[in-house]
Amino acid sequence: MTTSKLGDYLQGRRARVTPSDVGLPQDGRRRVPGLRREEVAMLARISVDYYLRLEQGRERRPSTQVLDALSDALLLDNDGRLHLYRVAGMTPAPRQEGGTERADPQLLALAELWDRTPALLLGRAYDVLAVNTLGRAVFPHLEPGANLLLAMFLDPSARSFHADWDKAAANAVAGFRFLEGARPNDPRIQDVLRTASEGSREFTDLWHRRDARGKSDAAKILLHPEVGELTLRMQTFDVRSAPGQQLIVYHAQEGTRTAEALRLLGSLAATPRPGHQDHSPGRAT
Repeated sequence: MTTSKLGDYLQGRRARVTPSDVGLPQDGRRRVPGLRREEVAMLARISVDYYLRLEQGRERRPSTQVLDALSDALLLDNDGRLHLYRVAGMTPAPRQEGGTERADPQLLALAELWDRTPALLLGRAYDVLAVNTLGRAVFPHLEPGANLLLAMFLDPSARSFHADWDKAAANAVAGFRFLEGARPNDPRIQDVLRTASEGSREFTDLWHRRDARGKSDAAKILLHPEVGELTLRMQTFDVRSAPGQQLIVYHAQEGTRTAEALRLLGSLAATPRPGHQDHSPGRAT
């Protein structure tokens, strides 16, 4: 049993690394998945007893040298290494924000100028704070007030909307754990985590993998109900005026079918439809 977030993360990541991943022999049947504690200790060049104390929560303040050695031993990428530092208490915790998150009106005005670029503004718990006009046309299920993580697992339409739902879901969970590591006591983050855990076994299984990875440049293939398949690149920008918020911007390569589809969606979005009510992108969650 582990008694700290650090120990929990080490144990989870140890189970994800096989001996062959780190050049160790696979010596018959193993009682646990992944690496043994003594193997991690050997790779990190620390004592087995010290590593055991880390996993059991009896040692909570390892040095930066130990954390770097463990990052290498467990094959952590940059985001995984940052998360390890966070759960070890080696980075200052962000100020706890209270009250309702709001979108900066100037940022919204800028996003509305991008008539060929869908954009979403996410809060610190993946709440959708705002969507520009083309974004609402591309992501009809992500109106302001929705939650990106909960929509992925609890909205049945998400499975048909994402061509590779398994990959998209895994990335969403890894991103949410990365956020949770920065703000482990944030009430809204814990509320979303509890709702997703109670509502989806698939979320729980992915959460237990302990992947921690921020959003980055990536390709997404979406199956839009009106224009069919869309292949989009995604870029993520931190909003410096509102720590924890992220601006997600999507774009298509010029001259492709997706670029033409975005133009069509933009034209449709700009044309009022009978019985359609406009949704303000600035509505708070």
